[in-house]
Amino acid sequence: MHTSETAAQPEELLTAKQAAAFLKVKPGTLACWRTTKRYPLKYTRVGKSIRYRLSDLQAFLAARDSGDDELAQGGE
Repeated sequence: MHTSETAAQPEELLTAKQAAAFLKVKPGTLACWRTTKRYPLKYTRVGKSIRYRLSDLQAFLAARDSGDDELAQGGE
């Protein structure tokens, strides 16, 4: 039997440093958000390391984007 090569590949996990660069914040900011649960940003623990999925980071940004329309229309 031949396995399909188009099977879903696991999503690459980014380090905290890579995730911080993607979000344009410092790695310490991510650590603060994670420990205080300030934002619902998903992460994965691999041993002692923290990793982030790109799709979770993109979803986080998309959720934060929704309020920009109010500001553009003069809302406060």
